[in-house]
Amino acid sequence: MEFDFQWLLMGLPIAFALGWIASRLDLRQIGRARRETPSAYFKGLNLLLNEQQDKAIDAFIEAVQHDPDTAELHFALGNLFRRRGEFERAVRVHEHLLARGDLKAHDRDRAQHALAQDFMKAGLIDRAEAAWRALEGTSFDLEARTAQLTLAERSRDWPRAVEVATRLNAGGGVVPGAFDARIAHYECEQALEADAAGRPQEAEAALARAHHAAPAAARPMLLAGQRLWKSGRAAEALAAWDELREQSASGAFLLVAEDYARAAVSCGRVPPVRRLLLALLAAHPATELLAALDLLEAAGPDDANGPAAPGMASGMASGIASGTAFGTAFGTASGTASPATQPAAGRHERWVAQLQRAPSLTAAQQVLASDPQAWSGAGLEALRAAVARAARPLQRYRCAACGFEAQHYFWQCPGCLSWESYPPQRIDALQ
Repeated sequence: MEFDFQWLLMGLPIAFALGWIASRLDLRQIGRARRETPSAYFKGLNLLLNEQQDKAIDAFIEAVQHDPDTAELHFALGNLFRRRGEFERAVRVHEHLLARGDLKAHDRDRAQHALAQDFMKAGLIDRAEAAWRALEGTSFDLEARTAQLTLAERSRDWPRAVEVATRLNAGGGVVPGAFDARIAHYECEQALEADAAGRPQEAEAALARAHHAAPAAARPMLLAGQRLWKSGRAAEALAAWDELREQSASGAFLLVAEDYARAAVSCGRVPPVRRLLLALLAAHPATELLAALDLLEAAGPDDANGPAAPGMASGMASGIASGTAFGTAFGTASGTASPATQPAAGRHERWVAQLQRAPSLTAAQQVLASDPQAWSGAGLEALRAAVARAARPLQRYRCAACGFEAQHYFWQCPGCLSWESYPPQRIDALQ
């Protein structure tokens, strides 16, 4: 049977025409998809800028459906879910990204980073820990280690926190020794836990490690003194707190000033400690020091010739040298000379001098607790000034709808624009 070439000549144009039509239809579909995807994307962006997150999410979902291979759309959608608190949906989006085999290395790290943030926000500590560990050695390495440190703190896993902070100190990207103070805090937390569990040797070792990690840190010295004081070793507690007072620039000694006075009473060192506290008070007026002096006075009469405790002479000398301002005010209020050189004035005069120097409700309360017959004109004036200063922030009206506070009464709240939402009574009224 012979082949008829006429059919071939007729079929070629037909096949060409069909191929051309098919290609045009495919190009139109691709062009339509390209036009629809940016349109949906920009629509979602516009809704997001207008703070319409629900509609923005719908628009981004539509865009992802039109172009499922676009990683940026997935990142935008996952971040939106996380911001709205829909952590499960955010996790699904970012896990879908990680499951793709064609994802670039940088985008894969970004997806892992976003997934770790999802777990972190959702409070899934174990899964967040694993996700952050997967980012070690990537461009997110420093952030991953810092996040692991935060997770260790949140779960109170102090050994793990020490490990991560030590690695951060040893790694790049941070100032050398930047985490020394935090390591000292972690060791102190372990010391407190060991003491609570009845393991004093572990507590002592943890405090030693804390002091080694940050020799100038205040908390290890403070806790060491407190442990000695609680165990009945008052003289050693005074020595530990003297080291705290001399080395700490943060003023942490004020936290144990009253315990310092009690330890001085316990070991019979009231006179030198009293002189030291007066010198410190002249240099740095503080109600904590005044309260410690009150404890010493309550313990009994002073002996001005008592021996000085170790480490106190330098502290008294520096206090005397720098404490002229408060000493002058103190001497004026009490009718005596500087407290570092003369016997101290009475309790009332000290608190009045403190009230004049640094008005506070604590000082005002102590002045009010004294005998009213001892109040002088200067003391009354300082008392009025302190109470007025403390009351001023409370003499305001507060909107019952939004909590906006104002010094003047408004019929319409400037914050939420509600009418008659301000109660006519100021918030300083005692309820």
